Amino acid sequence: MQTCRVGGSVRDELLGLPVGDRDWVVVGATPEQMLARGFRAVGKDFPVFLHPQTHEEYALARTERKTAPGYKGFDVHFSPDVTLEEDLLRRDLTINAMAIDDDGNIIDPFNGRADIEARIFRHISPAFREDPVRILRVARFAARFPAFSVAPETLTLMQAMSAAGEVHALVAERVWQEISRGLMNAKPSRMLEVLADAHALPILIPALPAPATQPAWLAALDASAEAGDPLPIRFSILLAGMSITAEDGNTPNASLPGTSPKTAGTRASKSPCQQAVTEQARALRAPNDCIDAASRLAGEIPGPIPQAAQKWFASPARKDAVELVALFNRHDAWRRPERLQQLLMAARRLACADGHADTSSASRIDLQTTPIPQMADTITATCRAIEHALQVASDVDTGAIAQLHQQNPKGIRQAIDDARVEAIHDSAALPSRPARPEGIRGHE
Repeated sequence: MQTCRVGGSVRDELLGLPVGDRDWVVVGATPEQMLARGFRAVGKDFPVFLHPQTHEEYALARTERKTAPGYKGFDVHFSPDVTLEEDLLRRDLTINAMAIDDDGNIIDPFNGRADIEARIFRHISPAFREDPVRILRVARFAARFPAFSVAPETLTLMQAMSAAGEVHALVAERVWQEISRGLMNAKPSRMLEVLADAHALPILIPALPAPATQPAWLAALDASAEAGDPLPIRFSILLAGMSITAEDGNTPNASLPGTSPKTAGTRASKSPCQQAVTEQARALRAPNDCIDAASRLAGEIPGPIPQAAQKWFASPARKDAVELVALFNRHDAWRRPERLQQLLMAARRLACADGHADTSSASRIDLQTTPIPQMADTITATCRAIEHALQVASDVDTGAIAQLHQQNPKGIRQAIDDARVEAIHDSAALPSRPARPEGIRGHE
């Protein structure tokens, strides 16, 4: 019986990175022998066991054979006769197909160490094409290790897999698992670039633009990762790519407060852009917090990056108490302030995405003479002012107002809105602007 540490922990150790979970392969053993040594069986499709003390995973050496399309169509063979090299051969990339034995010797039959030094993702064998998840894994690794490039022959194989329809066989839950992990890595833009190069991105998320044509979008996504933003913010920026071609004016507050009179006091109807983003997020099986964040960003700021977000921050509505209360109503910021926080953070990333002020139109944000650091400072100040307005407006005693309007229940909402507007005026000395006759809209 031979036990070796394999896979990612070996790769990360050679890269000088912290080693997380450690996986082990056992050669020359049977399930009965593992159980007799106190290991606990946990594998469903193949024999994996937990160590009785460390609880690390130990898998019997095995081989795999493709039997059907997709990533589940495999026949697994394990026996004491399967060698370590045969087990390593079934893995995806050379950098993931190394092992360390009990004496500390590195076993590297496929030259993974050389590919680590050359910073190359290279497949081990033609069997790579048998599992379409490997396209997603290579893209995710690119986001984690942005200095690596995909070997030309590996990229050609990935493109052939896409052309053969293997990507279509992936289930949405597995796609989400890999994409979400890629978004939480150091440089998510590399994941999109690799998926696009492999011709897989148009299959997985058809409405996204070609990454090579949208450097500001990629910069916003990477800035979000560098800042350590949570997944909902990063995901909302990812799907903001779907709205790049949206025409100005789709956002509910582009020129009027809230929504149209027909939706006053009700849940606002979604724009086509917002609806498309919401449907795509659901198709990816994203969790509700990610769907919500992406939908709300698309509803407020569709359009080119960074111009649409810059225009949103420069709008007089960001300094208007009536408009601000309508914004808070739209997102139910009174009960869910994190929605507004996520919206503002994603909008900031988009507005400052390209590293230089947009000068295509002086009317956008009047930044022809404003350096990007000053623009960032201005946007930060605007965000703080909006958050302060929410805090002040939230302090309004809505219960007392409701008591005063017991005889006119239909007027309670408007009275609360008016009181919140007045509180913002009193606190921030915003220019006085009376509420419109039809009232403040945007309530969910």
